[in-house]
Amino acid sequence: MTARSKRGALPLDRALKFALQIADALDRAHRAGVAHRHVKPANVILRRDGVKALDFGLAKPISNAGSEEATLSTQLTKEGTVLGTPQYMAPEQFDNKDADALSDAWAFGTLLYEMLTGEKAFQGKLHSTLVHAILSADPPPVVVKPFTPAWLERLLRRCLAKDPEDRYQSMRDVVLDLTAQHQETSAAPVRMSQWPWAMAVVCLAAAAVAWSGWPRTAISPGFPVKLDVAPPAGSKFTTIGSTGGSAISPDGRTLAFLAKTAKGETPLHIRPMDSLEARALPGTENVGRPFWSPHSKSLAFVAGGKLKRIDLAGGVPTILCNAAAARGGTWSEEGVILFADTVPGLQRIPASGGTPSPVTQVNREAGETHHYYPQFLPGGKKFLYRVRHNETEKRGIVIGSLDAKPGTPAVWVMQAQYMAVYDAGSGRLLYMPRSGTPMARRLELDPPRMVGDPATVAERVNTAASIGYVEISVSENGTLFYGQGRASGKVFEKPCLETAAHTAR
Repeated sequence: MTARSKRGALPLDRALKFALQIADALDRAHRAGVAHRHVKPANVILRRDGVKALDFGLAKPISNAGSEEATLSTQLTKEGTVLGTPQYMAPEQFDNKDADALSDAWAFGTLLYEMLTGEKAFQGKLHSTLVHAILSADPPPVVVKPFTPAWLERLLRRCLAKDPEDRYQSMRDVVLDLTAQHQETSAAPVRMSQWPWAMAVVCLAAAAVAWSGWPRTAISPGFPVKLDVAPPAGSKFTTIGSTGGSAISPDGRTLAFLAKTAKGETPLHIRPMDSLEARALPGTENVGRPFWSPHSKSLAFVAGGKLKRIDLAGGVPTILCNAAAARGGTWSEEGVILFADTVPGLQRIPASGGTPSPVTQVNREAGETHHYYPQFLPGGKKFLYRVRHNETEKRGIVIGSLDAKPGTPAVWVMQAQYMAVYDAGSGRLLYMPRSGTPMARRLELDPPRMVGDPATVAERVNTAASIGYVEISVSENGTLFYGQGRASGKVFEKPCLETAAHTAR
């Protein structure tokens, strides 16, 4: 690479490769007790074999156009923007606080943002306006073609949190996240459509592979795939009532569901998508409405009058708080769990557990009775949930916010008798109309409104009508998982697979 390389945003795969190398260098330094305190493009050298960070505390730009190295700022800098170190300084540094490892995490976030967009994360024609932007504004959303991965948005938001305590507390965690996601991004085929899971497929016994009639591009290496997932040997799936339910992990790699064993026990099972075997999680008898942590490493659920969590790496469930009934939950990147109980409104607790605090208030005077099935939207502050009302026509899906002042009304999205699921990757809302067939329609978030024509998602999906539950979930990579035909089976539907589908046995 030379200084004559094209300026502007870097391709996603290349930006993630560079980001991983920079994060690893910072992690190694932090573990050695050294903070860089001067992370910026001019202090990062691009070589033919990758990235090399300059000596810590130094700012040594290299602009030799004839060499085989160039500074990262050569590729990213554009005319007409304010240059200088302040654009990579964390908010606390403007309060005369020393830069440290958490400041490096902020600077890393600004660097990654710039690699992805070709623009500075924070800009201002004057020093005062630049500082104001850093202290009080958020950068514009990252737009990566053909779509912006939801995990990437979360990673950037966490790096660029104004409060140092809300950032990654270790660059090692950044390295681990980038390693897993970069490998998946590098290997993943391109999505076929704006709603990749909304495809017609033909079932063949226990497994099915089909070509969709939906338009596809010639660059696609894979096929839309639909698989029927059978219960573990000697077991059967449970019906959906006050307990039960299933969910696919955010990374699309693991299924979670309940199955009743030959001994009459009904534990929560997980099945990696690269395996034909499911395993039961200890201490998870008769759980209700499992939901995943954002990193797909833990599950939360209600059982025995308690909200609990269990880590997939091992161990037994830990109690987070009291919860009389399972009415849905969601877990944010910032470590907030939002859940519904028999208490009329939604409640929140830290992912480590604690005393629940109210988030929403049921408007009983208006006829509302309960708030169920929350789901965090991109950003981790706003969330979808279902309002149950005495009048059928006034039941629906709304958007609330953790930052909302008490008494602030939620934003109405649509009338609905059942819960809804938002797919951040495609911007579609999955919902169940009166016809009983799950549909999808685009949901714009700013301002919230439904647009475009609806499309059919699946057929014969399990529901619990009395409490508005639909057994359906979608991962960040567009993989759909749902229960079908009462207790007879689960279906997993993936838009593209490079290898042949496995048959569940």
